[in-house]
Amino acid sequence: MFESLTINSNTQSDRILILTEMTWFDYEKLAQDNWEYRISYSSNVITIVSPSRNHERIAQTISILINAYCRKYQIPYFALGAKDIRKQFIAGKQPDASYCFWTEKDPPDLAVEVNYTSGSINDLEKYKLLNVPEVWIWQDNSISFYRLKNGEYFSQCVSFNLSSPNTSVNFALNSGFLNQYIARGLTEDNLTIETEFFNAL
Repeated sequence: MFESLTINSNTQSDRILILTEMTWFDYEKLAQDNWEYRISYSSNVITIVSPSRNHERIAQTISILINAYCRKYQIPYFALGAKDIRKQFIAGKQPDASYCFWTEKDPPDLAVEVNYTSGSINDLEKYKLLNVPEVWIWQDNSISFYRLKNGEYFSQCVSFNLSSPNTSVNFALNSGFLNQYIARGLTEDNLTIETEFFNAL
């Protein structure tokens, strides 16, 4: 049924397809056979995003900056990429990036979502079902951090996971500081951005 799934994409905008009245098994099949898309499921609805080149550049820039922060402060991390986060029959989500810090765990400590020309803050509802402790959402040229507390996400200015374990430094990653570097991913090379970010930490 889904073998010929194709969603055209281009550089400037994402493409999105929403399928209703779908089952968990439909989601599993789509997620298995269509690795190039970001696929999510909840409440019998499957959302399929074909990310644009700019979408991917933003996502990669965020990942590079996370890696640089961990290297600066010697935080062991496990980069899981867009690996599915799932709660069987309830919800499934393929983030743009995900991470575990210090030890591997399920769900991951952090999920990153890029809403370049698709998606919405409602993605938090899926992550809530999946019990992901921290979610970053980049939308409208700005990144926002959310932390899960008592079953609800609350906006925060600093990252819960990316805070220096060295109390003499105590540099928690601030969303405003991070924003200065993310958008540059559309116009500059990653090495330049990473180097300047690392040196500014």
